[in-house]
Amino acid sequence: MKILGIGNAIVDVLCKVSDEFLTQHSLTKSTMKLIDEVEFKKLLTSLKIEETISGGSVANSIVGLSQLGNQVGFIGKVSNDELGKKYEDGLKKERVKYLYKKKKEEIPTGSCLILITPDSERTMCTFLGTAGKINDNDIKEEDIKNAEMVFLEGYLWDEGDPKKAFDKTIVHSKKVAMSLSDLFCVERHKPYFMELVKNKLDIIFANEQEILSLIDAKTFEEAVSFSKEIKKNMIITRGEKGAISINKDQVVEVNAQSNLKIKDLTGAGDLFAAGYLHGIINQLNIKECLIKGTELSSKIIQKIGARI
Repeated sequence: MKILGIGNAIVDVLCKVSDEFLTQHSLTKSTMKLIDEVEFKKLLTSLKIEETISGGSVANSIVGLSQLGNQVGFIGKVSNDELGKKYEDGLKKERVKYLYKKKKEEIPTGSCLILITPDSERTMCTFLGTAGKINDNDIKEEDIKNAEMVFLEGYLWDEGDPKKAFDKTIVHSKKVAMSLSDLFCVERHKPYFMELVKNKLDIIFANEQEILSLIDAKTFEEAVSFSKEIKKNMIITRGEKGAISINKDQVVEVNAQSNLKIKDLTGAGDLFAAGYLHGIINQLNIKECLIKGTELSSKIIQKIGARI
């Protein structure tokens, strides 16, 4: 297997909302907020569902990699309930090897309300459900060792069981890539993420906000200097300014595609990572990896949802 993704198995529920809706519910645009089941159901009562899709950040990337013809797998915890079955079927339909055996859990399968405002920004309210209870027993050592690379998401990391799952994965992996996932996620786990970035990861994906927050920097130049110092492959997406890869001392940039009819920014980072990792595992050069990432992220933002 080329890449094994491990992340939160979340069913995405896509809804269009106004900016006023975010204000009324004290939500910060373009971020992810963790909510409980009660709040999830309460928000849902005042929303019209556009689409329901098997989601989760790394799962979206893994599906993108599969669509590009790569042999990939995914591990994420669901319950043996209606949403759990939908989730598994959604991955199998995309020819992703689902390496988790679901059983009936006390907590239901996780869901994420993706609220799309008229400017195409997405704001997420996530009820992790049983996805947030993933532990080291849910991940088989042999599955990790059978993959050329493992791809993790910052969303997955939390104290307790998920941290054990994370640590087990890193110990047995040949190569580890990770997305920092979200600004709030970085701020919650800053010391641990810094330790991961400096000492345990080979490839790191971040947007400009996330990397600046991680290193408490004011300027982008500081982020570039930091990335050179740690001597890893750091990939930073910058929206309209394009994307940059700092691989040890090699710095490569590409521009964002222009004249796009943007409908929804959901999954832009996930599909960028898919394109970039496709390049890595197929021996493309760094510039080609960045171009492939940009191509996929440009495609996804011109449609609703995080699956091409």
